[in-house]
Amino acid sequence: MALRLTGLMSGIDTESVIQELVAAKQTKVDDAKKAQTKLSWKQDAWKALNTKLKNLQSKYLSVMRFSDSYSKRTTSVSNSSIVSVITGDNAVNGVQSLQVNQLAKTGYLTGKDIAGADGSELTALSKVGDIDGGLAAGETGVITVTAGDKSVEITINSETTISDLLTQIQDAGLNANFDAKQQRFFISSKESGASNDFSITASDANGDKALAALGLKVNLNSDEATLKEYTEWASYYKGDKAATLAEINKNKLIDKAVASRVNSYLEQYKSLAASRDAAEKKIQEINDKYAGTTLLPADEYASQLEEKNEQIAQLEESMKNMEGDDLAEAEEKLKALKEEAEEITAKKTDAETLAAQQKSVSDIQDQMDEIEKYVTITEGVDGEGNPTYSAVETAELRSEVEDSYYNKAKYASEVMSKHDENDTTATGATKVSGQDAEITLNGAVFTNNTNVFEINGLTFTALSETKDGESVTITTQDDTEGIYDMIKDFLTEYNSIINEMDKLYNADSASGYEPLTDDEKDAMSESEIEDWETKIKDALLRRDSNLSSVSSVLKSIMSAGIEVNGKTMYLSDFGISTLGYFEAADNEKNAYHIDGDEDDEYTSANADKLLGMISNDPDTVISFFSQLSRNLYSKMTELSSSVDGYRSYGSFYDDKKMKEDYDDYTTQIAELEEKLADYEDKWYAKFAAMETALAKLQSNVSAVTSLLGG
Repeated sequence: MALRLTGLMSGIDTESVIQELVAAKQTKVDDAKKAQTKLSWKQDAWKALNTKLKNLQSKYLSVMRFSDSYSKRTTSVSNSSIVSVITGDNAVNGVQSLQVNQLAKTGYLTGKDIAGADGSELTALSKVGDIDGGLAAGETGVITVTAGDKSVEITINSETTISDLLTQIQDAGLNANFDAKQQRFFISSKESGASNDFSITASDANGDKALAALGLKVNLNSDEATLKEYTEWASYYKGDKAATLAEINKNKLIDKAVASRVNSYLEQYKSLAASRDAAEKKIQEINDKYAGTTLLPADEYASQLEEKNEQIAQLEESMKNMEGDDLAEAEEKLKALKEEAEEITAKKTDAETLAAQQKSVSDIQDQMDEIEKYVTITEGVDGEGNPTYSAVETAELRSEVEDSYYNKAKYASEVMSKHDENDTTATGATKVSGQDAEITLNGAVFTNNTNVFEINGLTFTALSETKDGESVTITTQDDTEGIYDMIKDFLTEYNSIINEMDKLYNADSASGYEPLTDDEKDAMSESEIEDWETKIKDALLRRDSNLSSVSSVLKSIMSAGIEVNGKTMYLSDFGISTLGYFEAADNEKNAYHIDGDEDDEYTSANADKLLGMISNDPDTVISFFSQLSRNLYSKMTELSSSVDGYRSYGSFYDDKKMKEDYDDYTTQIAELEEKLADYEDKWYAKFAAMETALAKLQSNVSAVTSLLGG
């Protein structure tokens, strides 16, 4: 704002005079701002009410319009410490008897504490050869990890680390950890149940030695899964190798193992072939790049580069004392030397890459040759030019598998022989066997690998076992309280909204009250400002036509009759009605009360007709309230449908029109303020001209007086 010094010559309070002159136009600006503020408050009031209406529609009516929503059942349990029950939608009413025979367990092995051969503490990086009693150099053992229906053989030697072993056990499908603080292995199944139990058995003497050293050897009498594994393999052993292998292959075990290894080797070969092809492609690219020339070994380029860099360094040092033509000539030479160095560097890089790729191809070929000892690979190309591979077992692969399985069966036979002789040497490792949960429901036995059973619409979770002769009573019945609460909650929400709408519509007039300007607020206390604005806000929707329309529709549907089985019924038929005109509080005359509702001070003493009808005639209750909810839902959807230029979808008021009006006020206020500023500037200019004229007059008077000797 410009600094103005006015009234210096005239002595007139120009500022006050001008403010009085522009007051009428300032009033127009203030009126527009007040109208916009009032509209903003009205938008806020409608937004709050609109949210409540949408909540009534989506939270209650959207659900209650479907009869399935009333199909509520509840289940009680005579002993909740034994079992918990969740009632599903298709649960059947009735009383059932249940016993929990056993709970599900997860297979869990706690290893014996172990130590280093020198008494030191072990870590994940410690080797089996470092463990007290571990494998010596050159000793190799095999153990078998069986988890569920999957068996994996793990080869262990003195160089195998604890970390390596953990990784392989985890890959076999178990949870495995080594606690360095406790110096023990902890191994468990990933899921509970007998079918998910596991065993870790030795396939040979060194495998047994490794298990004992690792603290993973369990007493056969304490672990059913391990005993079963040894027993099964021992049953295959017939002394004669051919007879043993024939026995093993009755279950196609050897064929399955061979097929699995063939597939594994094939995948390895395909991966190696892809790496080989990529390396050969890179080799070809480099050879093509240097076609017609000879690419030297990388170390020769390294020597050339070292010599070239030394020349560059010497020249750069000499150039420090050069100038003129000598310097220009040296710069050209330096540039040429650097280009030569870059070229040598590129050749050195290519030579290194070529050597690395050639070595890679050689190493890959060695690995592929090793694979082809076990499988015969046939490479080809499909119709689209993509490489194809197929593999067939070799005699060496089958022989290796047969030897492995024969040795495993033979060793298992030795283990079981010692077991039969009551060799129950304690090892320190303890094993909890995986176990299925078992319950008896109405005399029928059910098993599951977890403690959760889903039976005939009910979900049972077994928590503890029942005692001999003990049973739990499970009672499923219609949830009358649930249906009652759903209707009561709906009416509570409806009453809250309809009472608020009546209060807003019937509010006292706020005539003469308008939003305050900043100057007006400065003259009032905070509490006075709050009271003033509250008076206006409370009356914003007074006699609002939109509010009246929505309210009237809701009241009309609630009071209308609904046909149920050929009979027209009303809310009053269910003990639900409004209070008498003189009994109801102001703006609560359209609220509904349930007879017998213990939370309602007006009707709690009346007989609870609604609850009785839900118990005795639920179909009538469901039919009536689902139809009532559909009627309300449908009409509310219609009232909140989109109207171009006036209303957005989901709004019960003209939100678009209000926003447009608000934006119009913003434009109008800007225009009025601009006109006010122009009008004010005009008057300041006029008074300034007057002051200038008075100043000249005063100057002339002073001059005349001076000439007259005054």
